[in-house]
Amino acid sequence: MEQVFAHVSREEIFERTGVQFLAFNTLFQVYAHAQEGIPVNARKLLLIPDLINFFLTGRAVSEYTNATTTQMVDPRTGRWNFEMVNLLGLPKTLLPEIVAAGTELGVVRPEVAAELGGEAVRVVAPATHDTGSAVAGAPIEDGWAYISSGTWSLVGVERDSVLINCEVARLNFTNEGGAFGSIRLLKNVMGLWILESCRREWHQQGLPVDYENLLAEVEKLGPAGPLIFPDDPRLLSPRSMLQAIAEQLAERGQRMPAERSEIAKLILDSLALRYASVLCSIESVTNRKIVGVQIVGGGSQNHYLNQATANATGLRVLAGPVEATVIGNVLVQAIAAGRFGSLAEARRHVAENIRLRRFEPAPSLAFEQTARRFAEIEQRYIGSD
Repeated sequence: MEQVFAHVSREEIFERTGVQFLAFNTLFQVYAHAQEGIPVNARKLLLIPDLINFFLTGRAVSEYTNATTTQMVDPRTGRWNFEMVNLLGLPKTLLPEIVAAGTELGVVRPEVAAELGGEAVRVVAPATHDTGSAVAGAPIEDGWAYISSGTWSLVGVERDSVLINCEVARLNFTNEGGAFGSIRLLKNVMGLWILESCRREWHQQGLPVDYENLLAEVEKLGPAGPLIFPDDPRLLSPRSMLQAIAEQLAERGQRMPAERSEIAKLILDSLALRYASVLCSIESVTNRKIVGVQIVGGGSQNHYLNQATANATGLRVLAGPVEATVIGNVLVQAIAAGRFGSLAEARRHVAENIRLRRFEPAPSLAFEQTARRFAEIEQRYIGSD
């Protein structure tokens, strides 16, 4: 990343792209490849979904929602930022045409159809970024935020336009493309990866943990005990997640709980409080009140986390659909086929036909005190934003 910043400053890259800085962003990967020498036979840079579409149709294009995450797209125009690409000395000829979600790419090539034993059906590009499809498949109401909950938690709002300024950059928010010209203003928050890593370690220790039983035990526990800051970089890929949590607690003079249910509770409570903090920041930068939260993805099945999120935010939470990414993919194709007239209509269809679980906030003095404790903990790490 620093090598790239030597050519184009961090501030200028954000002003040009509006995308958060992550070491694995395509911009930095392509730059590294260019320094090593891009193969002379390279013709086009295709992300995995685009490559699959190329194999199916023979058409080499880049779908908009995924292209925006490369940190090489101008979100104001929806096109590659060739000026920045040139400043970095990258070959712009590698960048294919950008197409919108819902674009028909053609039909399956005859040889592929023959191999699959099917017909030469039409191929439509969905929102190929998984969160792009998940948000498209979420029946989000006006004024609501979303959390795409899984290994990561993507916490954000849907907007009509990009939001690029110093405060958005400081908070490391990102403007990613959504279906049908929308912008997903969001922040990556550590998700259930933390708990899953602990479960894996317990299993390796000969202590397998059933997920449903664990959550049932968590719900029986009293007020929140120790808390962690979930976005501590040390929790991203530690050799031992349990040890990393213990070390963070030890820095504040706290001990690691002995019971697995207590460890699970501190993780889930901390995630919910972090969600609430990020949503408050979104309200601040957008100058718009959030009135509810839609949680989609696999994590929407975690009823304890859903209720904790309602409590932490003071907002109603709707949980589901679980398979929002699949549903969003289908909705975009259905709109392209004329089944629905708009994404709003398609989302109403989802809301009417898929059961969503509702969680209402349950304010309490104990939780208010917990939130104040978390705010103090967060302040120690806020510079990492």
